[in-house]
Amino acid sequence: MAEQFDAVDVIRTKRDGGRLDDAQIDWVIDAYTRGAVADEQMSALAMAILLRGMAMPEIERWTAAMIASGERLDLGSVTRPTVDKHSTGGVGDKITLPLAPLVAACGAAVPQLSGRGLGHTGGTLDKLESIRGWRAGLTNAEFLAQLDDVGAVVCAAGAELAPADRKLYALRDVTGTVEAIPLIASSIMSKKIAEGSSALVLDVKVGTGAFMKSRDDAAELARTMVALGTAAGTHTVALLTDMSTPLGLTAGNALEVRESVEVLAGGGPADVVELTLALAREMLAGAGIDTDPADALRDGRAMDVWRAMIAAQGGDPTAPLPTARETHVVTAPSSGVLTRLDALAVGVAAWRLGAGRARKEDPVSAGAGVVLHAKPGDQVTAGQPLLELHADEPVRFERALAALEDGWEIGDTAPARKLVLDRIA
Repeated sequence: MAEQFDAVDVIRTKRDGGRLDDAQIDWVIDAYTRGAVADEQMSALAMAILLRGMAMPEIERWTAAMIASGERLDLGSVTRPTVDKHSTGGVGDKITLPLAPLVAACGAAVPQLSGRGLGHTGGTLDKLESIRGWRAGLTNAEFLAQLDDVGAVVCAAGAELAPADRKLYALRDVTGTVEAIPLIASSIMSKKIAEGSSALVLDVKVGTGAFMKSRDDAAELARTMVALGTAAGTHTVALLTDMSTPLGLTAGNALEVRESVEVLAGGGPADVVELTLALAREMLAGAGIDTDPADALRDGRAMDVWRAMIAAQGGDPTAPLPTARETHVVTAPSSGVLTRLDALAVGVAAWRLGAGRARKEDPVSAGAGVVLHAKPGDQVTAGQPLLELHADEPVRFERALAALEDGWEIGDTAPARKLVLDRIA
């Protein structure tokens, strides 16, 4: 069939700083999904977008075209108000695990289509797959039934949801164009809008362990995504949160599940509890539910939903979690206050221990990761355990230790950490 446009003309328009019109955007996304626009042409266009940027109307149309490339989930049959959350990813970011059942325990329905980890940031599906029997793949019918019955689903996105994004995401990864804010925002929001929730809360991480290192870039991404959600009729709010230090006391798959269960049992690290409750309050407000989620952590309702959610997807919530075969303890070289513990260093160490993957097809070790025995602000004594490395093969410890080499500092006083930096709506 004759194509409506020439891909080279579309590339030139953006390369020269021009605006793509609606028809050009609709065509190029559809033609790329069909295979009529080659990878090298879309690579050139992605690079032009990275260098030249996009105006908000272009980003809105690009997002709409990616949604139109596949199916949209219809959550109309769900009897509860629907609200979703998305995190841009970080080290020790296990928040989805306690958050989804907590919000469901308060009366909302939480449809969480999650992903796998790549590089130093962990993936929610990898964490949950460390639970015996749990499965990530659900049919649309299973997804909707669980959403209505249990109130929370965390699973993999189906192949028909924004297929243009799946293809473009893989291309950006190998062409140095991942950092383009219009492409990040449209990638995240095309999937979230297609998922069909009436409200969405975004957790945009900023700091060394985050995708966005600077607060200005993180705020720009948050504003862009909130505008896309609002334009699509989805009530959207973003929180900017700190990712210079790992969240909680663990980075790794089964290790983070164990910590999440502690939070659901009414304990767990203070920062994980704080962020879980901050996001839960935003989600419940978006769903129009006026209740304090802290009550559902205290009285066990959130834990009940967690067990039901895991069991509904074939998992055994009572089964022991996998543990790594080998451990290595890193001790404090001197006494004082731990003033810095770099999230990126810990994330890379966990990845090298086997908790993450370099390529999408790589396997991950369920038990591998890092346990933190101190956080910035804590008093430490020379020789006391600072970090504990977990791996199945001891040969992995050397490279993990190299990643941690400049990852912490011990001094006199640590700066106070503010976890939630800003709210954008």
